[in-house]
Amino acid sequence: MSKHDAYIALLNEFKTVSPTISHEQRIGLLRRGVEEHGLSVVEAVEILNTSGLIIGTQINYFEVLELSVSELENRSESDIVSHVDSAHTRLYRESLNAGGRVRPDGKTEEQWREILNQARDILKDTKRRDEHVAILQNEVGEQQFEDRETPIQDLPDEIPADEILDVDSTSLKQATHQTVPLNIDVPADMVYIPEGEFQMGSDKQEAKKSEKPVHNVYTDAFFMDKYLVTNAQFKEFVDANPEWRKPHPSKTHINTMYHDGAYLEHWHEDIYPNEKANHPITKVSWYAAMAYAKWIGKRLPTEAEWEKAARGGLKGMTYPWGNSIDPTYANYQFHIGNTTQVGQYPPNRYGLYDMCGNLWEWCLDGYQARFYVKSPPRNPISDKHGLEYVLDYFKIIKTPRVLRGGAWGIDSHGVRVAFRSKSRPEYTLQTFGFRCVKDFTL
Repeated sequence: MSKHDAYIALLNEFKTVSPTISHEQRIGLLRRGVEEHGLSVVEAVEILNTSGLIIGTQINYFEVLELSVSELENRSESDIVSHVDSAHTRLYRESLNAGGRVRPDGKTEEQWREILNQARDILKDTKRRDEHVAILQNEVGEQQFEDRETPIQDLPDEIPADEILDVDSTSLKQATHQTVPLNIDVPADMVYIPEGEFQMGSDKQEAKKSEKPVHNVYTDAFFMDKYLVTNAQFKEFVDANPEWRKPHPSKTHINTMYHDGAYLEHWHEDIYPNEKANHPITKVSWYAAMAYAKWIGKRLPTEAEWEKAARGGLKGMTYPWGNSIDPTYANYQFHIGNTTQVGQYPPNRYGLYDMCGNLWEWCLDGYQARFYVKSPPRNPISDKHGLEYVLDYFKIIKTPRVLRGGAWGIDSHGVRVAFRSKSRPEYTLQTFGFRCVKDFTL
């Protein structure tokens, strides 16, 4: 691959997550083009300018096409495509008729038509449309996240939140990990999360409706993986379980029901990229994550377990260490532009790494936007069938599942410990990964 093609491939990776980048990210990409790919500044600028990446704040592509999320809800994919194409055609024609004027927002009509094309392409693609909704930081995303297939029934009333404490985040980088009782044998590469109550959710100004109200939750003790599951670990799983290999025309491989066509597409057959052994596995569906966890003698965490572990014993903090964030704490907002090796950033007070940033982490639960309103107070799981059913019959589950923690392409708002997202269980985006937990028994 030529240096030009390698740089274009890097820019295309950014576009698959979000076609919009900040001015700081533009500078970082230009620097990478020069330092890592051997381009001249002029070459890097020219390639970046023709890449289709848009410099500025996150664009709401529903608004670009004058559509709303609710307008597309409950429609078939063919109806959605027709609706999007119709809106795009009308607005594109209006732009052509406008000639060479400069729009009120400062964009030329040619630039606006490029945005219209991006909006059309993203909203017509089911996976990219859902990912776009997941990173929108507004109430449109809240509507899309409604899970009408798993209504809340016969749950206790909400529990009022206790007083939230305040902690200086700068002191937490040096915080020691919790002390584990001497009689507990902690499995290798796992940490012990003690039983007890914590405050789940957020009532802060930036919190979404799905994060409210803050409520008390009690979880039993459990163990959690220190790190996200890596490529090397996942390879051991697929080698031992060929029915979970990536698609191959002449080998046993994953059933088409359990992925979206892009499962492990960054691997060459059954081999991950050489330099990625200790990077977290990505492009895996919820089904594959569940199968791995079962094979290794563990399971995925419930959403409550994940948030309790991520908070590390702190109350009311925005992130696992406090209320502020910068690129030395986590891999987020394209500061790196891809995954980083596990364990590269400081752990939280429980000794867990990458609990925010790097990759979204699959959880056991089904997604319900307003689950917190009537969440059970002890070991809650947002699934009408219950934990054991999900573990035993995960292959027939179809409802959207919870994702937590944000990813390398998500901004600081999306990597908060209270932020909730979701995806269909067959989706395999390059920002999806997972870690496992294990029940604690004496």
